[in-house]
Amino acid sequence: MTRLFAALAAALLAGSAVAQQYPSKPLRVIVPWPPGQATDLAARLVAQKVSESIGQPIVADNRPGAGGIIGTEAAAKSAPDGYTLLAGSSGPLSINPLLQKTPYDPEKSFAPISLIATVPYVLVTAPSFPASSARELIALVRANPGKYAFASSGTGATTHLITEVFNSRANLQATHVPYKGSGPSLTDVMGGQVAYTIETMAAVVSNVRAGRLKALAITSAQRNAALPDVPTVAEAADMPGFNMIAWIGYLAPAGTPREIVDRLAGEVQKALASPDVRERYATLGLNPNSTTPDDLAKLMRDEAVRYADIIKRASIRLEQ
Repeated sequence: MTRLFAALAAALLAGSAVAQQYPSKPLRVIVPWPPGQATDLAARLVAQKVSESIGQPIVADNRPGAGGIIGTEAAAKSAPDGYTLLAGSSGPLSINPLLQKTPYDPEKSFAPISLIATVPYVLVTAPSFPASSARELIALVRANPGKYAFASSGTGATTHLITEVFNSRANLQATHVPYKGSGPSLTDVMGGQVAYTIETMAAVVSNVRAGRLKALAITSAQRNAALPDVPTVAEAADMPGFNMIAWIGYLAPAGTPREIVDRLAGEVQKALASPDVRERYATLGLNPNSTTPDDLAKLMRDEAVRYADIIKRASIRLEQ
């Protein structure tokens, strides 16, 4: 028994020593999407502010592909030492595991740190698309089943699921065209190769303001200050109660010492309270939200239940 207590005491002291020395080298945050996507933008803004506070660089490591699964798997298999983080989000963690087998378990493979943003989405088309409102788009696509296509940032990504829910509620038959990230998806929407998409506010706002995209509706329950003239889907498409936003958060590989997790959660909270980060978030249409590690874990469980219900009610299946 004495040996057991000694071993436990040694482990606690070792963990405390690790936390006191942390961080002693640069960190990386794996972003399972290309640069410019909402998760990437939020992760970089918070990483820059946290880096200033902890005195070590935090380098973004973009690993896109497979609807976020590739980068998420890489993070799950990284050393649990606090030097590799994941910019996790709804698609890879709340949705993909419900639709297909993933090489990680959202609950068992990660140590949640903190939420860093919630994200509204926007229904957009090319300026030349022959519909000036969400109602007109619905009428046009509904009258021509199978003629039009919609884009997403990847099969099983949140953009895919939200658009499928929109299509289902509007009784639309359109072809899904998945891309490797929001950048190429929006390029083809702007070029008219694909009729429409529902993409994050952060990804579309600059193109909407520049006239390269036409915004028809926003997916949140309220309008957003970044595009105040764009109505909600609920009001613009006769869909009462439509309210779909995504979450973005920092996580670490499972087994990362709790002292380090708590330290990083505190740093994220400070970063999101800073005026410059909040101002930049506002221009991108991102909502700054931080949580405790336990609260993020609960949010992930709740989101899995919510999306499971949506998938079941909308009969959503991944294309094979």
